[in-house]
Amino acid sequence: MAKEQGTKLIVQNKKARHDYAIEDKYEAGLVLTGTEVKSLREGRASLAEAFISIDRRNEIWLENANIPEYLNGTWNNHAPKRKRKLLLHEREILKLARQSEAKGYTIIPLSLYFKDGRVKAEIALARGKREFDKRQTLREEQDKREALRAMRYANKRSVR
Repeated sequence: MAKEQGTKLIVQNKKARHDYAIEDKYEAGLVLTGTEVKSLREGRASLAEAFISIDRRNEIWLENANIPEYLNGTWNNHAPKRKRKLLLHEREILKLARQSEAKGYTIIPLSLYFKDGRVKAEIALARGKREFDKRQTLREEQDKREALRAMRYANKRSVR
């Protein structure tokens, strides 16, 4: 069987982009069991309540991510919400740990995807948005859409 090429998105955490201002992004590998990979190949996962933690041994973990049991699995199926180890270089983990100790910063998962046949997680150092920040972001996006719509309308009229 030929090796997979390119990237294929599995799941995105859309709520994270709404609730947090993204500072830095990192790509991390995931330590998974066989049935978890099969479940992910079916596109079944959720990052809605997921978060990232760093323990005393400077290991980074993805917690509370829901990867449902593989339907055709047997007695060796995985637990859906177990802790999953993330693979990053030690200097990146130390940098993330140092930055996340600052007030208001946290580490969140943004997406899971296949890259050349391996499961990767996009994680980010983020600062929580306040309610007025969220409204401001929504207003900016709406203004952008309206400007694009007006330009499209003006271009259609000038072509005729």
